Amino acid sequence: MFRQSSVTMWARQNNERMDSTVLKFKDKTLINARYNMQNITLNTYYIYLQCLPTHCSTPHLFSPQNIQVMDVLLLLLCVLLVALPNLTVVESRKAPVLDYFEYCAMSCRAYSASLEEFGGVGDGTTLNTKAFQAAIDHLSQYAATGGSQLYVPPGRWLTGSFNLTSHFTLFLHKDAVILASQDENDWLVIDPLPSYGRGRDTQGGRFSSLILGTNLTDVIITGDNGTLDGQGDLWWQKFHKGELKYTRPYLIEIMYSDNVQISNLTLVNSPSWNVHPVYSSNVVVQGITILAPVTSPNTDGINPDSCTNTRIEDCYIVSGDDCVAVKSGWDEYGIAYGMPTKQLVIRRLTCISPFSAVIALGSEMSGGIQDVRAEDIVAINSESGVRIKTAVGRGGYVKDIFVRRMTMKTMKWAFWMTGNYGSHVDDNYDPNALPVIQNINYRDMVAENVTMAARLEGISGDPFTGICISNVTIQLAKKAKKVPWNCTDIAGISNDVTPVPCDLLPDQGEEKIGACTFPEDSLPIEDIKVQTCTYRRNL
Repeated sequence: MFRQSSVTMWARQNNERMDSTVLKFKDKTLINARYNMQNITLNTYYIYLQCLPTHCSTPHLFSPQNIQVMDVLLLLLCVLLVALPNLTVVESRKAPVLDYFEYCAMSCRAYSASLEEFGGVGDGTTLNTKAFQAAIDHLSQYAATGGSQLYVPPGRWLTGSFNLTSHFTLFLHKDAVILASQDENDWLVIDPLPSYGRGRDTQGGRFSSLILGTNLTDVIITGDNGTLDGQGDLWWQKFHKGELKYTRPYLIEIMYSDNVQISNLTLVNSPSWNVHPVYSSNVVVQGITILAPVTSPNTDGINPDSCTNTRIEDCYIVSGDDCVAVKSGWDEYGIAYGMPTKQLVIRRLTCISPFSAVIALGSEMSGGIQDVRAEDIVAINSESGVRIKTAVGRGGYVKDIFVRRMTMKTMKWAFWMTGNYGSHVDDNYDPNALPVIQNINYRDMVAENVTMAARLEGISGDPFTGICISNVTIQLAKKAKKVPWNCTDIAGISNDVTPVPCDLLPDQGEEKIGACTFPEDSLPIEDIKVQTCTYRRNL
């Protein structure tokens, strides 16, 4: 069974040229990044990216065995998307309705139904909010007797926000598009998150996410790379014009829940953040493609927020903001709520974000962030590889952060730490609430065409400590900054780093080649497995 990802793009004629490059670590480990696109002329057309076979026992789309075959296709897509000012409406191709198929999931279901059985009409104009909610409400009766699944067949299913239920799977056919309504009346208004105190865009409430789950157990949102289209342009315009009454909706938000899987979907043009698990545990986000214009405001890719035991893997993100942003609450509200994000795994992530970070920690980190393990990351044309964002008044901590095997091409900074981020929720933050930033480890990385190696700025009287950078080679751009490292109010060590770091990160010599170790133990979320499930219409 092959998994397909189709991306419809309207491309103006462009000539793109990238040199063929093979990058290697100093220890001869091959970096999975190859570029071999010479004098490619792009015209208006559809791109259908055919992925490699996947199986429930080996779900790693970007495994070392597969990525060398896929990297040229992915990077061609990268070039196209960076060149585009916007993305067009996602089309849906006609396909037969299926009565039986197999897919991979953490949990299988005993009962099945199709959205069409509840009055759904996939014509792109009929509003299906009531159909979605009626189907889910009906299927919720099977939660205690084997669970249920709702199949979204081929079509364009216009809808406002709707809520999920426990022991439930929402499955999108590869030619299904869930199309977000642009009428604000189709979106519920809900309270601000308690760890934030207000909406991110405005004071007061916020629009519910397109797909929302609250207080759930065992919930799965998956498919054969079906699409969620947020139709975000209208929301972005309202944001820029200051016309928003409430904070913009996200595409997926799961709150106060346990055992969550979000996988094998394509998300495009979100009004704001794309995937937001918050106050949740045992979360797997896998095989997600996220596409947004690189100038779209706050279209973060995946934002684990006050979550424990989370795994993000095999995702491809083009974003107007951070590709992955790790959070845990904002200023005094986050301090009071006191729920950290911890035990987070990020691996096999490819990101393009010219104005933001590939992986960001903060700036809303007042509940704490600890034990983050990121590896096998590819960053292309992004502002920074790893960024820590905080400020006086945030409180909280960011500690025990481990990143290795990262490849970066065309970056402003490889590493960035910001101790004066600002952006406070209100004027009632505590100026004595100082964040703790310690034990930050980066190793085994290569970067090329970088404007500045690092900008590391701690807080006066509250330095960022325990920084360790080892076996990192950064090739500067032709028009790079004259001083490649800018370091203030930090402390740490380095080993085998080019260009030579600042004096606050002294080289420890050959005897410390093992510095900046990556944890060898595994986290509980890494032991969660998927199984082969079936859909058979029986309701």
